[in-house]
Amino acid sequence: MARRTVTTAAALAASAALLLTACGGGDDSSSDGIKGADKGSSPSASASAASKADRPVIELPKTFQADFEGWTDSDPELQTALNDGKERLRASYAAIIDGDPEAASMSFYSGQGAMSTGSAWVKGYKGLTIVGEVKAYAPEITYIGKTKKRATLFYCVDESKGFSKDLKTGEKAGTPKGESPKVQYRTSLGREANGVWKTQTVETKPGGC
Repeated sequence: MARRTVTTAAALAASAALLLTACGGGDDSSSDGIKGADKGSSPSASASAASKADRPVIELPKTFQADFEGWTDSDPELQTALNDGKERLRASYAAIIDGDPEAASMSFYSGQGAMSTGSAWVKGYKGLTIVGEVKAYAPEITYIGKTKKRATLFYCVDESKGFSKDLKTGEKAGTPKGESPKVQYRTSLGREANGVWKTQTVETKPGGC
């Protein structure tokens, strides 16, 4: 599972700006231009809206398993963001397996930037599928600003037991020698009016864990 999207410069710049804001604890009293941001809604109201959102059902085949370890948070809103961030990754895996770079489930959980990089990632697996097992662990999620409508989510994925498989020959390939199978994902998320947290930008760093 070594084929990964090279994040676009625009997405990297946006991600860097968001991370700097998060690390600096910037004061953010506006909706920050996130489409559909629900001004003035409380975390409890947003959580209620999220529970009513018509989220897609994402199913992965028995030939590929994605395990998530420690994806919990005491803050209900951050828990919703964690859940949606997790489903975005699962949707990406499902899109690769289905060979669909414009998969509706991936689009549901992705903003424009993340959808662009996600589609490119899926296209990189043309003629291939993925099999085996991956583990997503050590999630770190933090609000950006005071409105609680944006957040950064970092997590690690261990791909040592995951493989790409050629659809014609059946040949499997793992992480190339010299490259770490543990990849850090650095993402930013924005909350929609319906309570769904969409991933806005994605950056991956092999060995970042």
